[in-house]
Amino acid sequence: MPESLDAALTEVRALLLDPALTRAVAAGRRRGQRPSLVRAELRPVALKTGPRLQISTSDGVRPYTRNVSPGAEADAAVDALLAEPFGNWHVETTGATLQLRVTKSGEAQVHRAAASRPVTGPEGHDRVKEYLLDPGDPIFTAIGGNAAKRRQVDAFLRALAATLPDDLTGRLRVVDLGCGNAYLTFAAYRYLTGRGLDVELVGVDVREDQRQRNTELATRLGWADRVSFVAGTIADAVVEPAPDLVLALHACDTATDEALARAVRWDARWILAAPCCHHDLAAQLRTRPTPAPYELLTRQGILRERFADVLTDALRAGLLRAHGYRAEVVEFVDSRHTPRNLLIRARRTGAGAAAGADSTGAGVAAGVNSPGAGADSTASDGGTGGEPQRAEYQQLVDQWQVTPRLSTLLDDRPMPPDGV
Repeated sequence: MPESLDAALTEVRALLLDPALTRAVAAGRRRGQRPSLVRAELRPVALKTGPRLQISTSDGVRPYTRNVSPGAEADAAVDALLAEPFGNWHVETTGATLQLRVTKSGEAQVHRAAASRPVTGPEGHDRVKEYLLDPGDPIFTAIGGNAAKRRQVDAFLRALAATLPDDLTGRLRVVDLGCGNAYLTFAAYRYLTGRGLDVELVGVDVREDQRQRNTELATRLGWADRVSFVAGTIADAVVEPAPDLVLALHACDTATDEALARAVRWDARWILAAPCCHHDLAAQLRTRPTPAPYELLTRQGILRERFADVLTDALRAGLLRAHGYRAEVVEFVDSRHTPRNLLIRARRTGAGAAAGADSTGAGVAAGVNSPGAGADSTASDGGTGGEPQRAEYQQLVDQWQVTPRLSTLLDDRPMPPDGV
């Protein structure tokens, strides 16, 4: 229910200056107005000279960080930020979470939730942040999930954080395909709104009982107006309008291909898909003659299955590039947490086979407790032009006499010309 914006900002001010503050983010812009900053983040820190409020801002060109003293200096700094026409505020304290979104009419849409974060002193500069979402966040009490699932979701969010631009603001439409129990759906919403984005998120799952369960959970969390669920297949579920960001965590076998195909047809700006099992090409390889000199790759069943995994994801990345995406395959979580630890990450460029993969691939794996996540764990699908890339893909398909499911799903989708 809309509230007075002045009253809501007064409440935000009190939380920002409260010693119990743990983190706050301001971003986005109000209708017809543009703040001088694209983003501001506040958190308490401990310096040798005493506690300070650290304010990190960005004007879209360069970041700026300063530490202000409690009292008049902090009051003035907070008042200056509240005077900026930000469209969203996300504030976390040890006992509460507040999300404020300014509506088109200039009123405040506010969501408040209790929290049970541990009471700690201000952070020192050498403190390493372990989680993107605080383990004490009340969302985890609501959505459940074991420790392994939470680690996978946190690692996926780190990949998401490395994919989206730091200065991204405004509305972001997100779809989670094959969402299941919606662990990733709700965690992604919490994380993205925590960045100050105006998020609309839709979860898709084939089971009607899952839709009902997840919808009830969204209502309990107070997010039903921003997080919704649809029962249907990945290929056919009705999702309108088209999303900017498509997520798919461990959709089985060709369900990952269906997720990638939907994303391409939507012209999604970003795609993150973590494949699960790879049965389709593995079955094709068993019935096709192995081209020379690669018989050793397929003679042993276990090696053939693993090669099929690699071939499947390499061809998926190649097809995404041919359809105007900059794509790469990265390890997003350590294999001790899940053997299905690869992530296909893509960003739409509009060109037929982008000239080189995103250079931040190794950065996705960094910080996810994955000791092997360096150059060796990142398969960049690089290249310098459209036609050579497509020819390379076609040569590989012809040599192994396979038909990738993603290729079939995109048969009627023309590839963009070079340089578009």
